[in-house]
Amino acid sequence: MLVLSRKTNEALVIQEGAIRIVVLSVQGDQVKLGIDAPRNISVMREEIYLATHENQRAANSVSPDDLTSFTPPAAEDPFPREKPKSR
Repeated sequence: MLVLSRKTNEALVIQEGAIRIVVLSVQGDQVKLGIDAPRNISVMREEIYLATHENQRAANSVSPDDLTSFTPPAAEDPFPREKPKSR
């Protein structure tokens, strides 16, 4: 892991400037970062990234046959609408 020190308004660049990370502010133990990256690069908090990948792993472990038990049988519409009268 590369460890760098930066002050407020100082930045890091990644991939020859394609991604820029700026220290916006530091208050106590909280650091606010600004991230400028191309739209095709996903940027997310690590806990969201880990949860997303865990959910995807769990979803991939279920076979389509396992899902049939969750599909309710077709039922009549409990709120049928009247058909419009033709003129």
